[in-house]
Amino acid sequence: MAAIDKYEPGTSHFLLGNEAIARGALERGVNFVTGYPGTPSSEIVPALAQCTQKGKLHAEWSTNELAAVEGAAAAATAGLLSLSAMKNAGLSLALDFITHLSYTGLGPKGGACLMVVCDDPHGHSSGDETDSRWLARFATAPMVEPMTGQQAVELVKYAFDISQKHSAFVFYRGYTRLSHASNPITMGELPTDAPKASSDSSVSLNPYLSIDKHQDLLAKMEAIRAEFEQCPFNTYQGPQKPELVVVASGAGHLAAAEALETLGLEERVGLLSLATIWPLPTAWVMEHLKNTSQVLVLEEVDPFMETAVKEALVDNGLGTVAVYGKGSGHIPMTGEMTPDRALTALARIFDLKAPARDEAYERLVQQEVAPLVISRGLSWCAGCPHRASFWALDKAIKADARDAYVTGEIGCSTLDVFPEGKAQIKLLHSMGSGTGTAAGLGQLKPFGYTQPVVAVCGDSSFFHSSVPRLINAVYNQADMLQIILDNSATAMTGFQPHPGTGNTAENTPAPRLDVAKVCRSIGCEVTIADPFEVRATTKVMRELMGKPGVQVLILRRACELVRMKAAKSHPFRITIDQEKCKGTECAVCSRDFRCPALYLDPATGKTAFKEQICSGCGVCVEICPFKAISKQEND
Repeated sequence: MAAIDKYEPGTSHFLLGNEAIARGALERGVNFVTGYPGTPSSEIVPALAQCTQKGKLHAEWSTNELAAVEGAAAAATAGLLSLSAMKNAGLSLALDFITHLSYTGLGPKGGACLMVVCDDPHGHSSGDETDSRWLARFATAPMVEPMTGQQAVELVKYAFDISQKHSAFVFYRGYTRLSHASNPITMGELPTDAPKASSDSSVSLNPYLSIDKHQDLLAKMEAIRAEFEQCPFNTYQGPQKPELVVVASGAGHLAAAEALETLGLEERVGLLSLATIWPLPTAWVMEHLKNTSQVLVLEEVDPFMETAVKEALVDNGLGTVAVYGKGSGHIPMTGEMTPDRALTALARIFDLKAPARDEAYERLVQQEVAPLVISRGLSWCAGCPHRASFWALDKAIKADARDAYVTGEIGCSTLDVFPEGKAQIKLLHSMGSGTGTAAGLGQLKPFGYTQPVVAVCGDSSFFHSSVPRLINAVYNQADMLQIILDNSATAMTGFQPHPGTGNTAENTPAPRLDVAKVCRSIGCEVTIADPFEVRATTKVMRELMGKPGVQVLILRRACELVRMKAAKSHPFRITIDQEKCKGTECAVCSRDFRCPALYLDPATGKTAFKEQICSGCGVCVEICPFKAISKQEND
């Protein structure tokens, strides 16, 4: 696909929703872009990084989301248009700064700032499906949410206008069904100039210097609400006096439109679609709800709009209007909004036969069909160094025999959570929390805690937020082993660079921070091992689990996909001696090691391998107890 700045104005091209957001930012003249990779937001920064021109647009992968929003806000205070992209989980980290930014605003230089946060309803690529809309309300900040791919482009420009006019950052909410859906997008004009950045040292952006800041902020939000009352992206279609009004946002808009058409309710039901979701444009909404006695709210995850609509109805003397949605049980409290859900709710309200697959059908599928489907689970690629790392850790824990407790965090290492209950990681939350929780457990000896404590993190996660936790562990003298899986990539989200890879989002050379040097600089004892040397790695793990203080073990081996891209060859040729192989009697390689290249051949009952999948890493040679597998170096 061509870089999104190469498309001519007036032409139409298929873009992902995230690319549409990026194109909208380009068309509005964005200058400074930051972010940290996290699905479903990961494509926004790369789409803009491909378009960078020195002096006009800067794009970076920041160390974490907090650093990203700080950089973007700084650029806005200097008069530039900035954008910071993250997923819902990353917003939690950024809130410490963002809640203060609401109070100070962006200063007098005319800059603007969008905080693009992409939620993940149903938790497709997340540990949760938290709803970021509450955080806009919590941070006293405006939020907009597009309903279609084309609107995603135009709404970015509108949000920048609001930000610039009111000197306030604006939340822009994406979601999985928008971010990762492709739509034909009509291209607009691209600006040719860029503003000059400067700071106004005569103005203090310090929320501690004035007790009136909160009052000023509330007044600003009311002014933005007045803007939202006139927003052209908020629409109503349907009869003047409808039997029911559907209030929808985001994915709810298209789901409602399809359901109304399917059920033939367009002449009886109104569809009120909102792109400005906080603050709620109350007067505009009430103007359309005063003519009905029933409201159905369609939204993803929490009853955020439903709560706001109920409050507005009561405040405006319309408390007798019946509101259906998540609170009434017409819409499930979790998961994505789909046409089936909208169909089921509307059919129930109007006593119609719904052609949708209802919840009972879904349960029947799970009970009757799911057991017939072979579960392959989630797994690492063939040749992934993490498989060898966790294999060694499993052996070390069993040999140590003190029931070592392992903590971890999100990333490629989370795939260790799934295989048949045999995972080593037992406690897993957010980025950096594996180190933080291990530091806590490592200080419990006075309470009779005797288990060795092991924390696992990736190299990108290490730079993201493990470092301050590791400092805390050293400072408070915890006993723990920190394992850092250094595979030279932010692999889970798409191989984005990080401070340890030596290049930037714009694919330019950058200083390469050495994980080992960082750890030694804060007082950790550091050992480096190659996870493909399984026996040696197992031995060193056992030794380090017996030592006091904070021990760091760096398991350094490049991600197989990164290695293959550079080398374009396999290091070894693998052969299996069928005479030595015990097949089903053993199955260590195919069943326990779970490399996707190895399998039990039903015809022979022995292990075989798929040459087209095998990476030639040679680790299976070390783990075979009967020496049935051998390797030869490739020329």
